[in-house]
Amino acid sequence: MKSDEFIDADLALLERPLIDVRAPIEFSAGALPGAINLPLMNDDERREVGIRYKQAGQASAVALGNHLVSGDRRERSLAAWEQALEAAPDSVIYCFRGGMRSKISQQWLAERGHPLPRIRGGWKAMRNQLIEALESHSQAPLLLVAGLTGCAKTALINALGSGVDLEGHARHKGSAFGQHPMAGPSQIDFEHGLTLDLMRLPRARVVEDESQRIGRLAIPATFWQSMKAAPCIRVEMPLEWRLEQIRKDYIEDLSEIYHCHYGPQLGEVLFRKQLSGALKRLGKRLGSERLARLIEAQQRAFSAQRLGNVQAHDDWLAPLLREYYDPMYRHQIEHQPRPTLHVGDWDSCLAVARQWEREYAA
Repeated sequence: MKSDEFIDADLALLERPLIDVRAPIEFSAGALPGAINLPLMNDDERREVGIRYKQAGQASAVALGNHLVSGDRRERSLAAWEQALEAAPDSVIYCFRGGMRSKISQQWLAERGHPLPRIRGGWKAMRNQLIEALESHSQAPLLLVAGLTGCAKTALINALGSGVDLEGHARHKGSAFGQHPMAGPSQIDFEHGLTLDLMRLPRARVVEDESQRIGRLAIPATFWQSMKAAPCIRVEMPLEWRLEQIRKDYIEDLSEIYHCHYGPQLGEVLFRKQLSGALKRLGKRLGSERLARLIEAQQRAFSAQRLGNVQAHDDWLAPLLREYYDPMYRHQIEHQPRPTLHVGDWDSCLAVARQWEREYAA
């Protein structure tokens, strides 16, 4: 292999180990799926080189870059790349456009006896192909799963071979209480994860009936337009059943995640802070009197939960559903009607969705 060998951008490369040599700030804004970040320059060094480029041109910027990453700094980068190549010898390297940063990294590794290809056009070329794939796969048939809060729509979607868990990709449950304890993906990484899901699944897909925004992330426009035109099935379950689901998702599971990641003391503080903060953010819509009543019930529930009584949370969850979420959702149904194939309980909706899968898979 030549020390400067290119490999053309192709989505098949996503099956290979990828080394991203861009700066951490670029990587965190959006990377190729599965890539690891082993940067040639850190954020400060990249900024300095960028300023030099604007002030004195490319040759001066390259000279500064070579100076900044020389000596011990160069050896540390090489050691990290070599360690990655020991674990995955068939790796491919890339930078933003397949230019100087990946070329320098490639040449240094070749001098050490580790030739590997770099992607022609870099991240940008691969990103363009992922966008094209998203546009193409967004045209496939869609079925939406609708229903009141707590109807276990995500569980239904995940029980299907063609289910696409948008909230899972966003790492957010879509409501004021839906923030995940761990940081969610960037908008670009959300789009890339969704694209891979669509590419790997059968032609027909089933998704939850979401608004365009899930937390701080937006469903890509083309996919959103397909969702707006899609038929739906609607899950109808009694309040008691829904409360059980909500307690599991938003109380028991959420508490466990916080405790596992932050320890029992800090985890409990952060768990309570998230739920109480989410309730307070609804204050303008709930009104001061109702908000005060729900906050008081929530605080009592936190104390009862420590004694093993998780059901105490029903004292604030039930009125929140009856008085806020359920009326809001029913208003949306009345004013934004969708073609509805079926309305029924969870099991019957799952059966209808599976039948729909079989019809469109044929």
